[in-house]
Amino acid sequence: MMLKLRLATCLAAAALSIGTVMPAATQPWVRGFVVSSYDFAFRYGGRPDFARPGALEPGVDCPHGGTLAFDADETRKLLARQTWRSQQEIDWIIDPPGLDRARADTYLRFWIWGRALSYRGYKPGIETYINPWAAEDPGQPEVISRIAEGFNLDGRIGPDDFVGTDGESGIDNALYRAWGCATPWRGEGILKSRANDSMRNGLYTMVIRISGNQDPMNDSDATLEIGYSPDKIVRDARGGVAVDYSYRILKSAQYTSLKATIRNGVVETEQVEHLHTPRTAWYYDQTGDTNFTKGKIRLKLASGDLSAAGLIGGYRNWRDLYTEVTFGGSNSAGAAILGHANKMDQAGMYFALRRNADGMYNAKTGQYDGISAAYRIEMSSAFVVDPDDPMDIPIRTAELWRKTAFEAAKVNTIKSIEIRVPQDVPPGTREAVYPWLESVIKDLPSKHFFLKLDRPHYPDGVGMDWLGNPIDDHGNRIDSRANKLDEHGNPVMPPQPLQQATNRVPERAATVQEQ
Repeated sequence: MMLKLRLATCLAAAALSIGTVMPAATQPWVRGFVVSSYDFAFRYGGRPDFARPGALEPGVDCPHGGTLAFDADETRKLLARQTWRSQQEIDWIIDPPGLDRARADTYLRFWIWGRALSYRGYKPGIETYINPWAAEDPGQPEVISRIAEGFNLDGRIGPDDFVGTDGESGIDNALYRAWGCATPWRGEGILKSRANDSMRNGLYTMVIRISGNQDPMNDSDATLEIGYSPDKIVRDARGGVAVDYSYRILKSAQYTSLKATIRNGVVETEQVEHLHTPRTAWYYDQTGDTNFTKGKIRLKLASGDLSAAGLIGGYRNWRDLYTEVTFGGSNSAGAAILGHANKMDQAGMYFALRRNADGMYNAKTGQYDGISAAYRIEMSSAFVVDPDDPMDIPIRTAELWRKTAFEAAKVNTIKSIEIRVPQDVPPGTREAVYPWLESVIKDLPSKHFFLKLDRPHYPDGVGMDWLGNPIDDHGNRIDSRANKLDEHGNPVMPPQPLQQATNRVPERAATVQEQ
């Protein structure tokens, strides 16, 4: 490198000595980055110093507030919409008799609510989150602001389009309108923070490599590559993302190469039919491919080459988005309790997506399959290199059963939405607080009533607990030979062959009068 620099200096001096102007020298260049922050590009219109404990200011973008939490009043209101529930049944669910004599009484109340809220269909036996269309729309407050980050994806300026922060008209970011008021993503919301923490702690890594032949800050013919790296993010002593470490980029999946132009440090890629990148996630279940349609990327390179920031945008299948948030990372109690903890109602999120879908028109159905979206990214300088040998994205075998359950829930949910026929809950999803409620409700005096509430049912050995172990229909763990185990792990019944899950709809819980 030093020899090349000296040679160039000598040539320039020689040219000046004879009065000849030499053309500006160009040579190949490469810049690499590892993504340090990755989340929805939602603008928060409230004050970050809002003083009310545990609350976010509604803000000018969301004057009607965020998603309603599952408190007693809201839960009662949602349950009352099911005309097949008796008033006494609702009263018992809201205030379980004998709760003060149960262990973990506060949490047990929420788990009981979660079981009931998981069945809000037009008739008993229809699980809400697998079949969200079968429930009434609980209402999701939507963004009313006219300003948003993103891209003009369709090349038009429509009446519902936003204006960009730089004044550009025709910005398409309908996902922001649909979900921008939801508490988990407002400000430093819990899901935004959780996703970035999980990425930085090793759940997955995304890298970007930019190359050209003119100048890193101005190049009319550059290439931008984006993809998954099998290497965990390296943290510095203060917990930030360290700069200038090496990361491999895989080209087998979750990878795209795009043509780009760079002007004064702003990188603008072409718009491609399919933009494959890793998707934001906070559990292994959700990891996978964003698969943006009509996708593109815009980045601003910082001087000094140590960082960059920008947007990734395109249309995403809104059914995929719904399932990723609803089932991905679903805890031991399922989507209802996940929604309670994150202060959102996934049923409302479903209707907001469907209502705001604006891309990927399906001529067969006459509906839009996609919703315009933008993701915000921040990056630190890195050396992005090709692996020595081609390789696929690694599989976490210990968590594969959870990802399998998530994918099964996704398949059933999309099928249900498309054909409007209720689908079953696949085993292992932990929907309707099953079998968690069975394991924690044992000392509640009124437990028999709540154990008869609607929930999924499976033959012995088909259902799974929160660790992936086979269980019987009552939530008791059995071994791989379908033997029930006692408290010491010893078989208590003879071996039985495993069966496939049934499609029967469970009987509704008896009313209080029938107890």
